[in-house]
Amino acid sequence: MATVTRLRAMLTIPEVCAELQVSRSTFYDWRQKGRAPRCIALPNGSLRVRRTDLENWLTAREDAA
Repeated sequence: MATVTRLRAMLTIPEVCAELQVSRSTFYDWRQKGRAPRCIALPNGSLRVRRTDLENWLTAREDAA
């Protein structure tokens, strides 16, 4: 059960892009420029974003606006 909860707390890049309403290329452009939310690289090479990291990143953008 804890594993399922932990997986729900980690978003895929398509999920992050859908939530932010940006294209995948925009997300990767932000990532290259160091402006994207913090990501976790899995052993298979795919990326995940913790829900808490996304929320913190959004809060920081709000303060900067």
